[in-house]
Amino acid sequence: MAVYKILEVGDDILRTKAKEVVNFNDSIKRLLRNMEDTMYDADGVGLAAPQIGVSKRVIIVDVGDGLIELINPVIEQFEGEEEDQEGCLSVPGRQGIVKRAASVKVSALDRAGNNIVIDAEGLLARALQHEIDHLEGILFIDKLVAEVQGGD
Repeated sequence: MAVYKILEVGDDILRTKAKEVVNFNDSIKRLLRNMEDTMYDADGVGLAAPQIGVSKRVIIVDVGDGLIELINPVIEQFEGEEEDQEGCLSVPGRQGIVKRAASVKVSALDRAGNNIVIDAEGLLARALQHEIDHLEGILFIDKLVAEVQGGD
């Protein structure tokens, strides 16, 4: 497949609300494969389509339990609150503490257009919130509680 250049802070598409996916065709499957190749090549745990210049509501996440592909994801429920350190492939060299929900329920569509629901907590919940923020044009640096020095 293909490894795409990951856009960095300052690129306008990262600040633009992504468009909903309505066609579940070969181009979406190709996008998902290319996002997967790109994320793993960059040693990331998540990637949103806008990060590779595609304004579509598509994210992928792998926090060590296997790849999750979500199209048009929506956070249906938030519970609790916790602060933890985050970084982002689109914001190299910066890390910081971000407050997020401790657990979330996310509804989305899979690559075939079927409904799926994910109940997540811990790192998976954090990664899903981080990537869904990208679809709204929000970067983790917009939510920093504190900057962490020495991030890479």
